[in-house]
Amino acid sequence: MAPPPNAATGKPLVLLARPPFPELAATLDGRFTFASAAADEVSAAEARVMLVPGIPPVQADLLDRLPKLELVVATSAGVDHIDLDACRRRGIAVTNAGAAFAADSADYAVGLVVAVMRRMAAAEAYLRRGRWAADGDYPLATKMSGKRVGIVGLGRIGSLVARRLAAFGCIVAYNSRSAKASAPYKFYPGVRELAGDSDVLVLCCALTEETRHVVDREVMEALGKDGVLVNVGRGGLVDEPEMVRCLQEGVLGGAALDVYENEPAVPTELFGMENVVLSDHRAVLTPESVREVIDVVAGNLDAFFSGRPLLSPVDL
Repeated sequence: MAPPPNAATGKPLVLLARPPFPELAATLDGRFTFASAAADEVSAAEARVMLVPGIPPVQADLLDRLPKLELVVATSAGVDHIDLDACRRRGIAVTNAGAAFAADSADYAVGLVVAVMRRMAAAEAYLRRGRWAADGDYPLATKMSGKRVGIVGLGRIGSLVARRLAAFGCIVAYNSRSAKASAPYKFYPGVRELAGDSDVLVLCCALTEETRHVVDREVMEALGKDGVLVNVGRGGLVDEPEMVRCLQEGVLGGAALDVYENEPAVPTELFGMENVVLSDHRAVLTPESVREVIDVVAGNLDAFFSGRPLLSPVDL
């Protein structure tokens, strides 16, 4: 049965974990009644839906203040910022961005692979400092085509990364929770074993208790002094201090990172490393992907309030 509209406005009530970004706010304006999950105690006691723009933490203490909550709508692909155990216990459904970010994340991951292996950022900085004219060519960097690429997480994003890199002639293998019968790539049950047979390790999986720090020093040692780590998943997948040490010691050949363990903080030791490419958690963001996310979020809200199946439910 669809929940009743807000008595005061006649529009469905939606709690906000934080203010929505402008494009989302403009789309939803006039269709729902919004209230702050943190500040509006009356609405918190009555609301059946909470919208979570971005990745603010949604923990059990907040959920406990929402006795009638039935649905958490996230705008992100990953939902590690939401206490899924608490949602499961309460029978609260969770939706995410679905496939909205997948293509852009995959494109960006491939761009990071190219950028770090060809040292594109360092070579550009060399040119901008006038070094090309003064000191000659920047040192050669390795090719990407034909390299062995291990992908951790062959879901929506990982599958697209694999297809794109296969087109470069790369030899693709993967690690996932289980082997995928439809995947034409070699499966490795362990990340260390995958790293040991890879020149590049690309992280695309979700952050869970099982995958936190799945890339530790042992994995980086297996990847080796010529190996490259690329992360478009979540920063917590990597033991970040150990990664810094491995890069400083030459245990690991390079890294290209879009995500970090304590965002927006980035280890300052990385700033001076020419074998590292850094970006600010933007792999998923293009005007096109933002539009798709808005459509998914609006579709999930409309589906809930009309009693129809959700568009992108998360398996709890």
